[in-house]
Amino acid sequence: MKKLLKIHEADNMAVALQDLAAHESILCDGEPIFPTSSVSAKHKIALEDFKVGEAIVMYGVLVGKASRPIAKGEVLTTENVKHETAKVKKKTSITSWIPPNIEKWKNRTYMGYHRKDGQVGTRNVWLFFPLVFCENRNIEVLKEVFEKELLNQKTSDHRLFLRSLISGKDTNEPETIKEKVFDNVEVKFITHHGGCGGIRQDSESLARLLAGYVNNPNVAGCTVLSLGCQNLQVKIFKDALDKLNPKNEKPVLIFEQQQMGTVDEMLKIIIKDSFEALKKANDIARTPVPLSTLRIGLECGGSDGFSGISANPALGYVSDLLVALEGTAVLSEFPELCGVEQELVNRCVSDHEAHRFLDLMNSFEKSVVEAGSGFDMNPSPGNIKDGLITDAMKSAGAAKKGGTSPVEDVLDYGEYISKKGLNLLCTPGNDVESTTAMAGAGANIILFTTGLGTPTGNPVVPVLKISSNSELAQRMPDIIDFDAGPIIRGEKSIQQAGEELLEFIIDVASGVKTVKAMNLNQDDFIPWKRGVSL
Repeated sequence: MKKLLKIHEADNMAVALQDLAAHESILCDGEPIFPTSSVSAKHKIALEDFKVGEAIVMYGVLVGKASRPIAKGEVLTTENVKHETAKVKKKTSITSWIPPNIEKWKNRTYMGYHRKDGQVGTRNVWLFFPLVFCENRNIEVLKEVFEKELLNQKTSDHRLFLRSLISGKDTNEPETIKEKVFDNVEVKFITHHGGCGGIRQDSESLARLLAGYVNNPNVAGCTVLSLGCQNLQVKIFKDALDKLNPKNEKPVLIFEQQQMGTVDEMLKIIIKDSFEALKKANDIARTPVPLSTLRIGLECGGSDGFSGISANPALGYVSDLLVALEGTAVLSEFPELCGVEQELVNRCVSDHEAHRFLDLMNSFEKSVVEAGSGFDMNPSPGNIKDGLITDAMKSAGAAKKGGTSPVEDVLDYGEYISKKGLNLLCTPGNDVESTTAMAGAGANIILFTTGLGTPTGNPVVPVLKISSNSELAQRMPDIIDFDAGPIIRGEKSIQQAGEELLEFIIDVASGVKTVKAMNLNQDDFIPWKRGVSL
C-alpha cells in the first residue's frame, strides 16, 4: 500500500495514506520525501519549499497560499496555510467529455413507482406536513396514531431499558406484533419552524420547497395542515404547486384548523380522510423502469482527508455512469464548490448556465461576507482535525462527487429538476439543509459520503451512506451502507467501487434493500432561510 499520494500531476502537496514517522524516507512520484515530523493519515505534506504567499495546489487547482515559509516534507496546517482560490469571470475553454462504458447497464431496470406525470419513485410515501409551525403538535399526534396503528412498531430497546430501570428488574416482555396494514405505502411526517414570522419571502420559499416535496416522485400524496391566519396561506402553497406541476394529479388533502372547530373533531376528520387516501395509495405497485429515471442527489458531510480520493470520486463515477444512461445527478452545497468554479464553468453546456452559476456563487458569498463571515469559514473543526484545512481544499475534493460530465442546468434553491444530466443546485453546505433541498428538487435517491460519520436521513428519499475509510464503516456500522475504504488500500479501483455502488443503488431503488438511515427513522428536514448558512 502506498504511503503518500500525489493526486494530480500539477500538485505540490501529497496526502498521507497512513501514519508517517518523522524523517522516514518515502517515495512519492518516484522522488524520496522525508517528513520533518510525524504525520497523521489524511493530512498533507509539502512536496517542495514554499515562500510566504506562494500557491499551494491540490487536485490541480489553487487551494491556498503559504502564510509563512514551509519546508519540503513539512505538514500543512491552518498555521502555515491560508485559504485562497482563483478568480473566475467566465468560461475559458470548452470541456470535452468521454462517457464511461455503459454496455453492461444499458438494458438494466429497477422496480419503481411510476407516476402519472412520468416521474418514477423509489419509495411510495404518504406525507403529512404543516404549513406553519403552529400545527406541529397536531402533526406529532397524527404521527403517533398512524405509526402505531399502521406500522405496528415494536417497543424500542431504549424504552424497554428505561422500563427495566424503573421497575428495577430486567424487562423482556414478549410482544405480539401484528402484520403491517399496508404493503405498498409508507407514512412519513414533517415538522418545521416556518410559515409565519420572519419575512414574507421566507414563507414563499417554504411554499416552493413543500410543493417540491409533494411533486417528488417518491410521494404518492399528502395531508396538509394549516392554522389559517399564518403568512404561508393555503393559496400561496397551492399556487407554488400549480406553478411547479399544473397537471398534478396526486391527492392533496388540506385541513384548516380555524375553520374546523375543536382539535378533536378536526383530527378525527383528518384521520378518516387520510386513511381512505392511504388505501388507494397502497394499490400503487412497483413496476420495471429504466435506470434513466433515477435522479441521484450527491452529498457529503462529516468529510475527512480521504473523502476526496475515495468516496467522492466513487460517487463521481456513478454520476457519470448514470448521466451516460440518460439519468440525472444533482450536485449541491455551493460553499463547497468554492475554488473549483473554473472547472464547473467550463463544463457548463452554454454561457447561460455558466453565468447563472457564477451569479449564484457570487451572490451567496457576498451575503456571507456582509454578515461578517466568508466561505473560508466553511471547514468544521472535524474537517480541519482530519486534514481539510481550507475551504478550497475541502471543495476540490467535494466537487469530485459530480464526476466529469457536462453541467446541463443550474438551479437556485427551491427550483425543480427539468433537465436530465448533471445539475448544480444552490444550497448551503449544511448536510440537512442541502439534502432537504435536493429532495425538494425531485431527487429520488441521495448518495451521502462521510469520513467522520453522520446519521442524516430524509423523510421521503433514501439517503445511502458511503464511508471514505473502512475504520468508520467498522466503528459505525449502524449508519454506513457502503465502504469505499478499499480504494485507499489499493484493493479496489474507483471504477470497481463505483460499479458496486451502482448495483447497491439499484437494489435500494427497487426496495430490495433499505438504507440504514431509513432503519433508524432518520427523517431530517430543515428548510434554508435565505440568510447565512455555510
